[in-house]
Amino acid sequence: MLYLLDFQVEYGPAMTQKDLFSVWSTEAEAALNAKKAGVVVDLWKCVGERRVIAIVNVESPDMLDQILFTLPIMKAMGQYVNVKVTSLRRYEDFANDVNQWLQE
Repeated sequence: MLYLLDFQVEYGPAMTQKDLFSVWSTEAEAALNAKKAGVVVDLWKCVGERRVIAIVNVESPDMLDQILFTLPIMKAMGQYVNVKVTSLRRYEDFANDVNQWLQE
C-alpha cells in the first residue's frame, strides 16, 4: 500500500538548532536506508521549512503505524513531530474503475 507522509518538525525551547540537526542526521540515515530497501519510494525536503514529504510502500496500516512510532526522530522528539498520512491509490486503477462505472 502506498502512503504519502507529510512530516512537520518543530523543536522545543530547550533544544538548539544543532541538537535538532543531530537528531535529524540520525533520521536522515534511517530514511535513506529505508529508501535503499524499497520501503521509501522517494523523499523530499520542503525548501525553507522543517518539513519532509515521503512516499512509502508498506504492507498494511498496522505496519506503517509501527514504523512511524519507531522512527529515530519520533523516539527522540516525537512530541514535536506532526505527521499527516494520506493513503494513495494508483491513478491507473482509478481510471479503470471510472471506465467500468461508465458502462453500468
